[in-house]
Amino acid sequence: MLWTIIIACLFLAGLIFRHSFRRDDGQEQAGDDSGLAIVEFGRAFPEEAIRAVVTTRDRRTVFLRLHDGKAGCMQAHGHHYACHLIEPGTVRVSSAGPKRLSIQFANAAFEGGTYEFQDEKEAAEVSLWLLGSFMPGAANLNAQPVN
Repeated sequence: MLWTIIIACLFLAGLIFRHSFRRDDGQEQAGDDSGLAIVEFGRAFPEEAIRAVVTTRDRRTVFLRLHDGKAGCMQAHGHHYACHLIEPGTVRVSSAGPKRLSIQFANAAFEGGTYEFQDEKEAAEVSLWLLGSFMPGAANLNAQPVN
């Protein structure tokens, strides 16, 4: 009789342990749903229309191409997203490998870093979106014409 109670208690403890890990996995995977990212970005910036979405390999960061050539970036923090509208001239991009981009934002309120994408095509696409957010010729506004 004692062994039956011990086995039943171990079985019950195993079920509780398994259930608690399943709940924790759901909290860690909050960044997996790009639809949720679109809704959250739309809530933060309702006047911006989204044209395309690319998520990073770890699904924690989402890059968005907006209707007017601007770009957006969102990072998942648990069940919440930090949304950032990338203004022209406020981002610096460099290649960190075929599938990776190193991105630094001039605005210190939003953290940059190295982001890895599913393939080279997505990394190139995001870099082009961010290049569209650059101010071309801003460094040359005071340049003298060459004769």
